[in-house]
Amino acid sequence: MSSSLLSVRVQAMRFEAQGIVSVELVSPEGAELPAFEAGSHVDLHLANGIVRSYSLLNAPAERHRYVVGVLNDRNSRGGSRYVHEQLRVGATLTISAPRNNFPVDESATHSVLIAGGIGITPISCMLNYLRGKGKSAELLYCARSRAEAAFASELLQQTGVSSHFDAEKGAPPDLRAFLASKPKDAHFYCCGPTPMLNAFEAICAELGLPNVHIERFAAAENVEAVQGDEYVAELARSKKSVTVPAGKSLLDALLDAGLDVEHSCREGVCGACETKVLEGEPEHRDGVLSKAEKASNKMMMVCVSGCKGRRLVLDL
Repeated sequence: MSSSLLSVRVQAMRFEAQGIVSVELVSPEGAELPAFEAGSHVDLHLANGIVRSYSLLNAPAERHRYVVGVLNDRNSRGGSRYVHEQLRVGATLTISAPRNNFPVDESATHSVLIAGGIGITPISCMLNYLRGKGKSAELLYCARSRAEAAFASELLQQTGVSSHFDAEKGAPPDLRAFLASKPKDAHFYCCGPTPMLNAFEAICAELGLPNVHIERFAAAENVEAVQGDEYVAELARSKKSVTVPAGKSLLDALLDAGLDVEHSCREGVCGACETKVLEGEPEHRDGVLSKAEKASNKMMMVCVSGCKGRRLVLDL
């Protein structure tokens, strides 16, 4: 588990939209919390034993608190349901320090942000940050209905913010037309449900848009952390060799060998277990690394990813 865990208190919980609450977290001693960047998330270690990642939506300049937004997911496996039904103001939580797998590129001439549902949490933080820096940015906010769109009233008052609510339009948004109308050298960001992200990535590839960034809240469908072939992971710093048998994940093999590997979600979405690859070709199965990062084979998420050959050399 993470070596940089923090203890925080639930200072406030607020209804933000149908099925969505915000949770404000502060230090019990009133101390400053570790700094974070727009696009960052923290892992909440819930009392029911579940660990879930939630994006920070407040301004990075606010060092006295973290604020996350939590959707009561219809398909919850216990995380969001616990937050909505059992977490209460005054409770103490253990959380990770912030991590950022979804950073903004401040050098972009223009940024196009697309949020689907609860994906507005990192996206709204990024929009406000970029505009606070005087950068050019716009937002398309999509949701099933206006009632399910957290923070819509304040966001839609801003210039350069448009919305698409399926219940009002009668159909999903036309992402192809929207993306095709934007300058190719812009940076494009999307956070939302898996079907929306898959469509976004496919359309961006078809349009030849080079600067594409996504954030996934859930593992891609049918991701298996194990594989049918055995391979060896050589650990350069530890000077150990770990055999990863068929049917066992790389992370479990490392932990069983006594390695202290930082990890959290075990689904390839939080980025806690990101590890440098020195040799070999990983079988990437995560939802964190971009296509270019995966092609470089310089990093891998050891919780779900494996090996395409018989040997990996890791910086562990």
